[in-house]
This record gives sequence, C-alpha cells and structure tokens, in this order.
Amino acid sequence: MRRRPARRPLRRGAPRRRGGALSTLGQWNEYDKAKVGVLTVTRGEGGGNASGTEEGPALGLLRENEERRAVGKAGVTDIHYLDKVDFYYTVSTPLTAETWDHDKTLEKVVRLVRETRPKVIVTMVPAPLPGQHGNHQMAARLATEAYFASADPKAYPAQLGGEGLSTWAPGRLFQTGGASGPAGSGCAAKGTPSAAASVTYGVWGGRASARNGGKTWAQVEREAQRTYVSQGWGGFPDVPSDPAQIGCDYYRQIHSRVPFTLGNTDPSAMLEGAVLPAKGGLPLGSRFSLTADAFGVTAGRPFKVTARASSPERLRAAKATLAVPTGWNVTGSGELGTVGRSERTATFTVTPPAGVKAGRAQLSATLTAGAAKGQTAASVEVRPAVTGVLEPLPRVSDFDTWADETGVPELTGQVKRVLTLASGASRQVRVDLSNTTASAQSGTVKLGLPAGFTADAASKPYTLDAGKTGSATFTVTNTDTSLPTSNQGGTDGDYDLTITTASSTGDTDLQNGALELVPAAELPKASTAPAVDGKESPGEYPGPELNLSRRWEGSACESADDCSATGKVTWTDKALHVLVKVRDDKQGTVLGADDCKRHWRTDSVEIGIDPRGDSENTSTTFKTGIFPKMSDGKPCFERDADARQGPGEETAPGMRVASTVADPYDGYVIEAEIPFTALPTAVDPRRMGLNVFVYDSDTQDKTGQTRIGWSTWGGVQGDPYRWGLVSLPGHTPPAGMPTTPPPPVMPTDATRSVNAPESIIQAVRTGVPLAAGPAAPRSDTARIADGRRSPAARPPSGSSRPDRAPRTSTCGTASCSAPGRSRSARRASPP
Repeated sequence: MRRRPARRPLRRGAPRRRGGALSTLGQWNEYDKAKVGVLTVTRGEGGGNASGTEEGPALGLLRENEERRAVGKAGVTDIHYLDKVDFYYTVSTPLTAETWDHDKTLEKVVRLVRETRPKVIVTMVPAPLPGQHGNHQMAARLATEAYFASADPKAYPAQLGGEGLSTWAPGRLFQTGGASGPAGSGCAAKGTPSAAASVTYGVWGGRASARNGGKTWAQVEREAQRTYVSQGWGGFPDVPSDPAQIGCDYYRQIHSRVPFTLGNTDPSAMLEGAVLPAKGGLPLGSRFSLTADAFGVTAGRPFKVTARASSPERLRAAKATLAVPTGWNVTGSGELGTVGRSERTATFTVTPPAGVKAGRAQLSATLTAGAAKGQTAASVEVRPAVTGVLEPLPRVSDFDTWADETGVPELTGQVKRVLTLASGASRQVRVDLSNTTASAQSGTVKLGLPAGFTADAASKPYTLDAGKTGSATFTVTNTDTSLPTSNQGGTDGDYDLTITTASSTGDTDLQNGALELVPAAELPKASTAPAVDGKESPGEYPGPELNLSRRWEGSACESADDCSATGKVTWTDKALHVLVKVRDDKQGTVLGADDCKRHWRTDSVEIGIDPRGDSENTSTTFKTGIFPKMSDGKPCFERDADARQGPGEETAPGMRVASTVADPYDGYVIEAEIPFTALPTAVDPRRMGLNVFVYDSDTQDKTGQTRIGWSTWGGVQGDPYRWGLVSLPGHTPPAGMPTTPPPPVMPTDATRSVNAPESIIQAVRTGVPLAAGPAAPRSDTARIADGRRSPAARPPSGSSRPDRAPRTSTCGTASCSAPGRSRSARRASPP
C-alpha cells in the first residue's frame, strides 16, 4: 500500500504555473512597493472541476475567483483577462495561434501594455520544452512580441491615433526558469544557468513576510496554490518549515533596455534600472542596451556591436566600454559625449580570434558618466566553419524561426534535439549543415551512435558553397530489441548520439542529439470479432500482450497490486478492438452518470490513435477516455483533446465499450470497439500510432495521482510522435476514408468579461476596458447627471482620460507572474 497522504494531485500541463512565481511577486510588492498586475489569456473554463459541477463559462468565473484570491496573497489586485477560449491540452503553438487568432490577440496585449505601462514583464517559457503546453508557449510569445511591438509606432497605429494611447517601452523582459541551484539563502548567487552566456536571477522563497505573520514567502505561495481547489490543488503538501531547505525561483532575462548591475543577487535585482534606480547611480529612466549585428559569429570575421544610451537627465562626458572574452579584439572609442533624452550610440568592431572555441559568449558594456555607471549585456554564438545539427522536430523549427524573426535568437537551443525510432526498426536521420564562411567548404559528417544502433555508413561526404545550407541523411537501425523503450531507456529515456562535422578549414563541429525508442507491435487480424463484453474469451485477441505498467507521471506504483495494467489490440475489417486489464487496490471517485468527461479526474483508461503515424499534435488524432464505472453502474466514454471532442455517442458513432469491475474491488477490465470510420483519416497499415494510458486515483477528491501506459514520456499525451507504432498487416481502409485529416473541431465557449462581475468591478476601479478592448468613444459613454461618484470609480490620478490606467504600474501586463495563462496553468491534471 502507498503512503496515501504523500500523494499529490497531478497537474494538467506544464510544470511552471502562476503560483510558482508568486513568492517573487509578493516580495517585490511587500518590500519594493512594486505594483504588480497580471494578464491572462483564458480563464481555464475548459478544464476539470474537482470542487463542484460547474463547467464552461461558469467554471471560468469560479476559476477567476480562485485566481484573484490566490494572487491577492502577493498584493496583486489587477488581473486582465483577454476572453480567449480555453481549449484542450496541446503542445502546438501554431494550433494555439490559429485558435486564438494571433494578430487580434497580440493587438489586445499591445493595447494593455500601452494602457497600463509596465516597467518589467515576466512571462512563461516560450520554447517547446517536453510537456510545455502550447497555450503557455503562445502566451509567452505574445508577451515577448508585445514587449517590442508596444514601443513601435508602426505597430497597431490606430491605438496611437483614434484611441489616444502612446507607445510604451517596458524596461526589462524575463521568462521563468533558466537556471537551477541549491536550497538556502545563497541560492541566488549559486544558481547555474541552463544556457551559456545568459543573464539569470534567483529569488529565494525562504524570506519571511512581515505582513503574513512571519511566514516564508514559499509558505504563502503554497497557501495561494491551494486556493485553486477546482483543479484539485487544495491538497498540496506543506513546504519545508526550515528556510534553509527552500530554494529560489529562477528567471532568465530575454531583453533589457535599461542599465543594471551584472552579478546583482538581491531579491529586487530584476527590478533594477526599471522600477528601482540602477545601483551605480544613473538616474531612473535611463536607457542602455547592447546589440550585435549578428547572433552567429565566426572566428577571424569581425562583427559590429552597438551600445545605445539615453537619460532623462544630462549625462556629461558619458562613455560606453565593451568587455569581451579574453583574446577577442575590440576597436571603437565608445565616447558618447553628453547623453540626454535623444539616444546616443557607440559602435564597436569585435573580432573573435582564430581557433576560438565554438559556443555562446557574453558581451557586456558599462555606461559611465562621472561617478555614475550601469551595465548591460548581450550574447553571441561562435559557430565553426560548418555546423551539423540533428534535424529539428516541426515545433522546434517553428520556435527557432519565431525567435529569429522576433529578435531574440539567444532563446534558440533550449530544446534538446531528438528523433523517435520504433524498437527494432529503421528510420532516416537527417543532419542539417550550414556553411558559415565566405568560401566553399567540403568535408564529412559522422554519426556517433550508442550501443544497439547502427547506421548505413560510418560517415557521409558533403560540399557546400559559401554561406549555403545542405544536409546529409543516414539510415539508422535499432539492432538490439532488448533495449528499454519509452522513458525507461537510456538517460531520461534518451539514447544520446553525437554529430561530428569536419570542414576544409580543419576545424570540427561537435553537436549532440538523441534517439528515443518507442515500443512497437504487429497486430494480427482477428478471425472473428471479439464480443464487447468486458472480458477476454479464448482466441479473441491473437496479438501480443502490451505492457501498460510503465510509469508516465505522478507517484510510482508501490506494487503490481497498487497499479499495473496490460493490453491487447486486434482488428477486423470494420473496427479496432482494445482490451485493457487493470490491477488497482483502491477505487477512485465514482462520478455521476451525467459527468462522463475529463477522464483524468479518476480511474480511467485513455486510448490514443494516430491513423497515419505522422501527426505533429493531437488535433489530427483520435483520443478517447473510458470510465470503467459511473454511478449508474455502467461504463462510459468521451473524446478529449483530439480532432473532435465531446460525448462518445456524438463524436465516435458506432464505438462501443464494456467493462467488468471486481467486487470486492481490486481492478477492472475495459473492452472497446472503435470503428475505423470514427477515425479522422484512413489507417496506414504499415505504421499506425497507438498509445494506451491508465489513470489511477486513490482518493475521493476527483484528482489522479499516478499515470502509467505503453509509451511514456513527459507530456506524451500531446506528443503523437512519441506514441508506440503498430502495423496491421493486410488491412484495407474502408472506402472513402481520407488520408488528409479535416480541420479539428475546436471549442468556442469562452468566459466573457462582460459576464464576470469581478472583472467589471476592476474595470470601474482602474478605468482599463474589459478584455483589453478599445475604450468606448465619448459619444457612447454614459454620464451621471445626478448623485455622487464613489472614490473607487474615479479615474486614476494623473490620467488624462477616464479610461486610462495609472501610469505608475511597475510590473504587470503579461505579467509579473506568467502572462497569458493558458488552460494548463489552471488544470487539475493532464489530458
């Protein structure tokens, strides 16, 4: 038996959430008097409800109330919602951008930045890290794009004319994470950046809060997290009472326009130069930044670096000095003369030496004017003559393109490059080549493979003209079928490989990547269709037994009796047949017969099918959740997070399920018949993607604690490319089945701010329009002819229009916590 009190409810989606930054926001508010606001893209109305029966817009209102009470513990009073629909868990940023209408949503974010004028923005991670919710990625992209666009007079000019707003340039932009470190008060100084040459910060959660009775801010943060009861977070365990056991929240700087002090480890260091004056004495409101004319640089080739400075007060005899790695050459005086409100620039020529080691390097600049000084930094990437990298997944390629186009190329490289390979199978592995020099290059590319894998050649030759790109392709085979698959194999499931690229210059590029083995099976056709009766009869399932007991997420099963499962799959001309046997020693919540949805809340089975075996995200797949028993004693099924979500009878015509639940309880058996015509496309008999998961709940609070399955990786429910692969020899798809998937049916029922009393009250108090919409023209504005106006409804002091928020907002908009909280930040457990 498990130690039940130690089990935590699982979260649906990415690990970073608003509660994870609350300690930092609260400290800034309490000790630095920073006004903190939050921008949220959705209210989470598409999530589960562990506290009641509300769903849809009603659940969105409930979650807004939870949100306001939670962040209120950090002194946050303003939360701005954009009223975008909260849809299912996906890792796809492009799908999110399409569903939210990227341009219109960005316009709203830019408007809110210009309206509230934040000086510091903190957002989530925009990169497609494994398991990172696509809604979260999109929210972080929006925050980053708005940071630049809100300062650009060419961006949404109607806001600057007809709406009476003006451009606004926030001082600093950060993303959560970016470093790791030990517990204790020294964690800020001892943090290790995850990306070389990046500027990172840590804010210790063990600091005591005077206004919270001396509790540590980590304790206050945990109390706030428990406020999200609808997501099943009410049972989160206590944090350590000893502050020495509490670590830091870490952040990575994406961009800065203001001077700060490199190496500053104060809790308020991220506010320096923007909210708080720079430690070196430069006046608050000064601007100082550094840019290189290229992120990728090569040995012996000069590039330009420009320092830009301005100040609200005159800085006489100002000078910018540039610090570069040892051995690099710098020319340029850096003399700026008198710096005032008009920007002054100093340009340097920097040349990395011949033979310089490839990798990222930090360039830092110092602005001095008399005794006053401040710093800034930028990074470049030294590249060898020819680089060879493992081909990216589509989502990684999309992110890298976005980062380059947005002007933050240093954010690339956050995602380890991996490719999946079915156990015992072969696949093509492409190495992407790039000539960074001004002359033609030729050489070889070599794959260094781990034991159990072979390639069709030890190396491949290439020739590239100056500045051109190309590729070399290998056929890689898994020769050792005994190697563990899924997250049980290699290091964190990865079988690491190396790519060595030699060029005419004599230098060598060494890059890393990995192969991820997924389970594979051949599924024979059934001689007769299995009876859908919730039990296995002899000969019904001729195929292999699938191991469904690999741990995916949550608490480990303490024994096979605690939680384990096996599965069998076969097929007929008309349908797939799936049998799942589950061992479980404690039954989770038996939901009402009218509550057949969001299967992750209790004991259930999930089946995922990618008919063509090539889906980038689940919007082109079939996913069903099956409950073994509802309050009426019958099983039920639904579809979730796929091409068409909703009640099973409506979304999967002809599908049938049956179950047997042991009494006394020690597990259950689920059997499902899934017609091929219910799938979004025809099955490719050579490679159909398949996954089967088991959700285990040992509590009665509508939360799951453990997930096991066949092909298990972090975030795998949204990663069809990491599902198992099966073949159906001899299968012929039904006539008329398409091979190209239709557009997915997306939910549209979003909670609207005009129906949210708490948002309306806030809009009256702040003067900021609901849902970051444009202010109503004066001709449409009601006027009170008689009576007294409440002080809370007056326009903020110093505002030139009654609908404009205070210009003193110090950190907020897409937020000093995570902007654009997409649904997974508010989900009780992953789909």
